[in-house]
Parts: sequence; C-alpha cells; structure tokens
Amino acid sequence: MSTLRIATYNIHKGVQGLGPAQRLEIHNLVHAVEQFDADLVCLQEVRSHHHKMARRFAHWPAQGQADYLLPEGYEAVYRTNALTRHGEHGNALLSRWPVLSTGHEDVSDHRFEQRGLLHVVVAVDAEPVHVVVVHLGLLAASRERQVLKLGAYLAREVPQSQRLVVAGDFNDWGERLHQPMASLDLRTFQGIRLATFPSRLPLLHMDRIYVRGLTPLTASVPHGKAWSRMSDHLPLIAEFGM
Repeated sequence: MSTLRIATYNIHKGVQGLGPAQRLEIHNLVHAVEQFDADLVCLQEVRSHHHKMARRFAHWPAQGQADYLLPEGYEAVYRTNALTRHGEHGNALLSRWPVLSTGHEDVSDHRFEQRGLLHVVVAVDAEPVHVVVVHLGLLAASRERQVLKLGAYLAREVPQSQRLVVAGDFNDWGERLHQPMASLDLRTFQGIRLATFPSRLPLLHMDRIYVRGLTPLTASVPHGKAWSRMSDHLPLIAEFGM
C-alpha cells in the first residue's frame, strides 16, 4: 500500500497579533511547510497581495504567499475567495505530485463572508486524486448550506470511482458536519479528536481532512511555542493508504 501524506493549515494571512503588536509570520511559515514533508499541503487564508501590509512590513514578500511558501519541487495552485479594500485572499494547494487540472466554486452564503472551494486534480502514481480545499463560514446554518453546495459540486465534477480529499478549516466547533459529510461518502478519522484552534490553547477540532477511496492511517497536530505563534490555528497532518 502506498501512502499519501496530507497537511491542512489556516495560515491567517501570514500575519499574527493586533494593532502595534502585529507581526509578520510568513517567513517562519516557509519552514513550517517544509517540515510537513507532505505530498499535499492544503492552505486557507492565503494572500495573493495586500497593499497596506506591503507598506507596513519591510520584508513583505513580493510574490503571492502560495508561491512564497512553495517547497522546491512542488507546484502551487491558488484561487481567490475574498476581495478586500487593500488586497485579496483565498485557498491554495501545494502539491508534490503533478497538477492535472484546477477549478473553483463560489459557495458564499451571504454578502458578509466570501467563501470558495478550490478543486485541484493531481496525478499520484499516474492515478487521479481530486483535492478540494475549503474554508467554511462562521454561522452553523451557512456551513450546512455550504456542505450542500459542496455535494452538488462533487456530484457534477468528481467521478464517484475516483479518490477524493476534502480538507480545510470547517469552522465546525460543534462537530455537526460529520453526518452531512458522511452522506457524501466522505469520512475522517474516527474515535480521535485533534484540536487545532486556538493555537495557544487548542480546544476545538476545526481543521479536518475528509476522504473517499483512501484509508486513514495516522493523524497528528504539532504543538509548542513556535507553532502557537505562527497562526491562530495549528496544522493537521495525516497519512492515508491508497
């Protein structure tokens, strides 16, 4: 059995703190992503650009954050979810395997939150694996409707016979989405609860990896002072058998 190693991480736009205490963490996140040694890295709250931050921080990267975080030998795919006054942000996938195709679906539920699905098909040992990176809404009703939209998208775009990964920040602190995801034949690790939020005192299992056609093997969340500083979330790293 070959193994697929997958990480998901909400990087909080590469910046932590508030007001005068705000600090740039994107450079530390480069080393974090390298440490994952993952075949697929699913990222949320990734900035393409932000003019105000670029003026504030002397070492703000000139390139988009997905490309800046890219380990050697990987390929980056980024799609915008939200347009703001000074820039934009969205989801990204960093892949060690060749990218075959990309897609994006707007699943915004109301005008106050811009949300989207990033869909990337990669070739793992010449077999297609569909990866959907998500960042769902803050309201429970919105998340439930977004899962329905996810289901409609998968039915339209992903053959039932092909392997599928849906990973990201589900904002589902009540864990109400396990059953709706199971109805889409998507399952995550059973019997373990890996808290990823907030990073300084993780209590909530917000970041998840659901799969179809893959076998869950191991999952872990790194802890320590460095990890608690880089983002308000901790990363989730898991391995799956193919």
